[in-house]
Amino acid sequence: MVQRLHLVFGGELVDPAHPHFKNVDNIDIIGIFPDYATAYDAWKDASQRTVDNAHMRYFIAHLHRLRDEAEPGGPTAELA
Repeated sequence: MVQRLHLVFGGELVDPAHPHFKNVDNIDIIGIFPDYATAYDAWKDASQRTVDNAHMRYFIAHLHRLRDEAEPGGPTAELA
């Protein structure tokens, strides 16, 4: 079975209209989740906790899309 990992993270943006973080050292890493539904719940919870700050934004990154499984991996791609 293929895992579809998702990363939920966020932080304060310089401008709410653009995804540029004010301080990358203060990015809030919520966690890595095994499916979109679980990641969405974590994203929603984090977003609702910071709803009073218009510059705070949380995102879901689809980690499984960062790598093309059809392409051969390098020597560190697989640990066997």
